[in-house]
Amino acid sequence: MAVTATGFLLSSAVSVPAYAADILLSQGKPVATSTVEKPSLSGDKAVDGDTTTRWASAVSADPQWLRVDLGQPSTVHRVQLNWEAAYAKKYRIEISDDGVHFSVVTTVDNGRGGTDTLSGLNAHGRYLRFVGTTRATKYGYSLWEIQAFGTADSTGDTQPPTRPTGLTTGAVTANSVALSWSPSTDNVGVVGYDVLRAGQVVATSATTSYNDTGLAPDTSYTYAVRARDAAGNTSAASDAVTARTQSGGTGSFVLAAAGDIAERCTASDPNCVHPKTAKLVEAMRPAAVITMGDNQYDDAHLSDFQKYYDTTWGRFKNITHPIPGNHESYDSPKYQGYHDYFGQIATPQGNNYYSWDMGNWHFVALDSNDFVTHELAESPQLTWLKQDLAKNTKGCVAAYYHHPRYSSGDHGDNPDSIALWQLMVDNKVDLVLNGHDHDYERFLPQNTDGRADPNGPVEIVGGTGGADLYDLHATHPTTAKLLRTYGVLKLSMTDTTFATQLIGVDGAVLDSSPTYTCH
Repeated sequence: MAVTATGFLLSSAVSVPAYAADILLSQGKPVATSTVEKPSLSGDKAVDGDTTTRWASAVSADPQWLRVDLGQPSTVHRVQLNWEAAYAKKYRIEISDDGVHFSVVTTVDNGRGGTDTLSGLNAHGRYLRFVGTTRATKYGYSLWEIQAFGTADSTGDTQPPTRPTGLTTGAVTANSVALSWSPSTDNVGVVGYDVLRAGQVVATSATTSYNDTGLAPDTSYTYAVRARDAAGNTSAASDAVTARTQSGGTGSFVLAAAGDIAERCTASDPNCVHPKTAKLVEAMRPAAVITMGDNQYDDAHLSDFQKYYDTTWGRFKNITHPIPGNHESYDSPKYQGYHDYFGQIATPQGNNYYSWDMGNWHFVALDSNDFVTHELAESPQLTWLKQDLAKNTKGCVAAYYHHPRYSSGDHGDNPDSIALWQLMVDNKVDLVLNGHDHDYERFLPQNTDGRADPNGPVEIVGGTGGADLYDLHATHPTTAKLLRTYGVLKLSMTDTTFATQLIGVDGAVLDSSPTYTCH
C-alpha cells in the first residue's frame, strides 16, 4: 500500500523510527462523526477497545469523517485502523489544535481493507480526524477500531477525576430508567459524565443525572457512570446498578424538535449551526420532526428556504410537521415562502394551524402570530382549537407554537396568550413546545397563574436549532433548567408517558426531564 505522509512516501522498505515511550492516546476519548448508519454503530464504538463493536457511517455518501478528541495536545507517531468489510479506498488522516482547522498528516490512495498501520508520523495537535473520500464498497465506512499512538504533552492535564459514587435509580417506567449520582471532583474541573449501559457508553451527561429512554418493557438493564474532565481524562467507572423496566409501554416512538433554525449560512462556514443540529436529528432517526417556527431567516423567502433550510433540515421534510413563526410572516405576501416551500405539509387542513395523531398522542400545531396581536375578540383559530380538543380521543396531548406563554429569555412572557394557556390547562394538555427565544428552558408543570401544578402542561422553549443565541434573564419559580445553547429536543413517547432530553451539537445530553405520565 502506497502511503503519502506529510509530503514523503512511506512503504514497508522504508526504515521508520521507533518510539519506546508511545502510549495509546485515543481509547475512550470523546468522538464526533459526520454521520452514523444507526445509533448502535456510533463513533465511540471505534475507540472503545472492543474489536466486536464498530462505527459505521451513513450508506452511500462521500466524504465522511470521524474525529477523536485526544484530550490534550499530543504528538502522534502512529495511527492504526482496523476495518470492517466496508473500508475506504481513499482517505486521509488530519490533525488540529482547535477541532475546526485541520492539516493533513497522511493520505492513503489505495486502501485494501483489513488493518492499516500508518507509521513514521510526527503530527502535533489535540484533535485527530479520519476523512474518507472514496468508498471501496457500495456501503459507507466502517471501523472496528481507530487507534492513535504517541506522547501527550508533559504540560497537559493528565490527572483523571475521582470515581463517581452514589449511583442510584429513580423513576422506572416501561421504557425509561432515571439515574442520578454524586458529583466527582478533579484538579481542573469535571465537564461531564459518560453513562454506560451494559459496559457501553450510551450518552454523555453534563449533569449528575440522566434519563435513559427508548428501552424495552420488562427488561433488566445494568448501568455505571464515569467522570470526564476537559482534557479528556476519564475516571474509573462507578459501582453498577441494575433496574428492570415495567411491563407494558406499547406504542413507543421518538420525535425530534427545535425552533429558530436556519440562518443564511451553509456547512462551509464553521460557525453555521443548522447543519450541525440537522446531524443530531439524523442520529435520532425520529418517527417525525416538529419545528417550532422561524424555520428560515430573515424574511423566509422561498429562495432562502431552498438555499439554506433545504440543504440541512430539508432532508426530513417528508416527516416534518412545521408551524410558522414571526419570521415566516415577514415575506410578502405573508407566509408565501413558507407555503411554497412546505406545500400541503404546512396546511394539511387548509390553515397554518392543524392537528395530527401518532400512537396514543394527539398533536396540535398552532400559528401563534394570532396570539401576539393584543386583540380581545376570540380568533377563529382559538375557536377551532376548542373544537379540536373536544373531539380528541387520544390519551396524551401535545401542542406546539412559536411564542411561549412563559420565558426567561430575551422576549419574556407573552400575556396575549393567557386564554390559549388557559385552554391548554383546561383540556389537560401534557406538553407544550415553543421557540422564539433563542435558548433552552424547561419548566415544571404549571397552571394558568404560572405556579407549579402537576395537573398543568410541561412547557419547553427550544429555540435552539441554529439562530444566534439570545441573552438570558432571571428565571421563573417554575424553571427547571435554563441554558444558552444550541441543540435538538429528543422526545421519547409511549402510550401513557413522555420524557425529553436536550442533545447538544457535540452529542452530549445537556438536560433530561423526568418521565411524566399523561394526564
